[in-house]
Amino acid sequence: MYKPIIGISMGDPASIGPEIIVKTLNDTEIYQKCRPLVCGDAFCLQAAIDVLNSPLKINRVTEPDQAEFSHGIIDVFDLENVNQEYLQMGRVSAMAGNASFEYVAKVIELALARKIDATVTAPINKESINLAGHHYAGHTEIYADLTQTKRYAMLLVEKNLRVIHATTHVSLRQACDLIKKERVLEVIQLLNEACIGFGIENPRIGVAGLNPHAGDGGLFGDEDELEIKPAIQMAVEQGILAEGPVPPDTLFAKAVQEYYDGCVAMYHDQGHIPFKMIGFKWNNETKTMDSVKGVNITLGLPIIRVSVDHGTAFEIAGKGVASEDAMSLAIDYATKMAQNRIRK
Repeated sequence: MYKPIIGISMGDPASIGPEIIVKTLNDTEIYQKCRPLVCGDAFCLQAAIDVLNSPLKINRVTEPDQAEFSHGIIDVFDLENVNQEYLQMGRVSAMAGNASFEYVAKVIELALARKIDATVTAPINKESINLAGHHYAGHTEIYADLTQTKRYAMLLVEKNLRVIHATTHVSLRQACDLIKKERVLEVIQLLNEACIGFGIENPRIGVAGLNPHAGDGGLFGDEDELEIKPAIQMAVEQGILAEGPVPPDTLFAKAVQEYYDGCVAMYHDQGHIPFKMIGFKWNNETKTMDSVKGVNITLGLPIIRVSVDHGTAFEIAGKGVASEDAMSLAIDYATKMAQNRIRK
């Protein structure tokens, strides 16, 4: 089977990004299914190797064809954009924000040039990238801008729960205003296409309501009746098995039991909370996450983008305790998506 080249952006250099990449690439199975190439800073990755007391070595490259793609060696497209003297782990800074933005821009550039087959992103800090003058709400918006994509959406995946979002990084007030039938139909279509791409025939799509009890027939707001329900009807007319609007407290309970193959959430936290209830395992004794699973896939792009769905975890950065579960899963999803795209 073809082993795709997976470009991994290192994330914020002051975050757990370098650490979870080193931990993930210490797994021999990664190299059996793909060829990982990190876009980042070799100094930061070496620092993570030292903290973890890892035997891995660094191979600096300036082109993907210079990579060795061999277990025991981390191939790094070294942008050398971090000043070692000023980097402080776990701290917001314009330097770290600019560096992390440039890592993302580089993997996008390589993917658009077809030099790599897919991209995976480690976490960035929104405050840091904005301090550096890159005014984006997050990875999703960076990818959309740099690929000139207008029709896109965020999909979260963990086990049998797949959640797409009609709105993401906006205020709750703005999210309510953005719920329009055209957008709801668009994300239903994107989710249906994605589920089919994952090998699900005739996926059943559950669409969440916006208001409590999905509006209760207009008693608690009219968005469900005027915007969401018509979008679902249009999707059904197109042959999509869409249902709703369903009260979200019922929708996600049914989805985790596999009644729905995918769910449409109306705003950021509506979709993220059930997702993280499944994927995140908090240890009350150590006050840390034992495991952080689940991935974020941006649909609608001309390239493949999969990300961990957790933050920079500045509070534990550089301590060697961060979980690499989500990074490993993100690489796995990116690999499968790239192989499916190549077969097509």
